[in-house]
Amino acid sequence: MSMNLQKENTNNNSNSNSNYSSNNSSNNYQNQSQNLVLSDMDKLLIIASHLGGIFFTFVPAFVAFLLRRDTPGFTLDNIKEALNWQITFIIGMIVSGIFALVLIGFIMMALLWVINIIFCLIATLKASNKEFYRYPCCLRLIK
Repeated sequence: MSMNLQKENTNNNSNSNSNYSSNNSSNNYQNQSQNLVLSDMDKLLIIASHLGGIFFTFVPAFVAFLLRRDTPGFTLDNIKEALNWQITFIIGMIVSGIFALVLIGFIMMALLWVINIIFCLIATLKASNKEFYRYPCCLRLIK
């Protein structure tokens, strides 16, 4: 009887671990980063979608998303993450613009630009090393 309970616990643990790892894409990509093979176009799209956000906000990530929306995988997940961050950034800038009427919005805008530059650079460096980067404090609107 105790043997059956141990088997049940083992099966439950393995099922919960597999569910966790399938739901957490960053862990999947971290484990597979050495075996991940990306074409030059995929590397370019990933880096352009993250780095382009500094200069052109959501436009590079949106164009990359339109090009790769039918091919799931590491490339599409990075592009979606960059696009979600840029949408979050734009929403923050709109809110800061509203608060600019009270003068605190100008400080918020400057702070948001600095945060955008830092997060985009970190994401670009991680993506160039074939690591998945999740932007903190990001609305995940595109799944």
